[in-house]
Amino acid sequence: MNKLRTALAAAAAAALGFAALATAPAQAAAQPAFLAASQMPPSPTPWTATQVFTGVPENGGVLCAPYKIPAQNTRYREFSTELDTNGVQVTTVARTEADAVKLVDTLRGALTACGPLLEQQNPGLQAVSASHGKLAVEEGAWVYSLDTADPQIGISDIHLFSVGRDGRTVTLVRWGQMGDLKDAHLTAFRTTTKTAVNKLH
Repeated sequence: MNKLRTALAAAAAAALGFAALATAPAQAAAQPAFLAASQMPPSPTPWTATQVFTGVPENGGVLCAPYKIPAQNTRYREFSTELDTNGVQVTTVARTEADAVKLVDTLRGALTACGPLLEQQNPGLQAVSASHGKLAVEEGAWVYSLDTADPQIGISDIHLFSVGRDGRTVTLVRWGQMGDLKDAHLTAFRTTTKTAVNKLH
């Protein structure tokens, strides 16, 4: 289960379908802004944030979607606390707005199917994906959760995801910690998502 949790924390957001929709060079423009550590959901210990890196997270593998993540036109920032809480924001600028719409659809489909896929890949694991609706911000943002548990060792993890778009720019935000959906700061995560999308441009 520790191996699965590591994969979820390091690869989930980076591997949910950023396919070759963003491979063409973006027009020269100001880079999209990222969340600050203080804009993540509340935590008993302060959040810290890395610098913004070019490309995708180094440990980004294939999780919940059979796509490789193109580094071109994609950047990310990782977040963590002193407790077992972490997060990441991955932002990409698509070649056209139509490509950005397709990318959002791809990510939403991958998040919806994530739980059943993980159960298939990990016998004995219980994984439930759920949709938590659309947010009215720019061209829209959608929130999802992934609740995983391994009954054999008694460990459970909860992850919240969101996908939002502003024009050609798409951002995915993930928050995760030990626990269940009831332990997640869902309302605060919605606020974080709105902030992330509003900061893109």
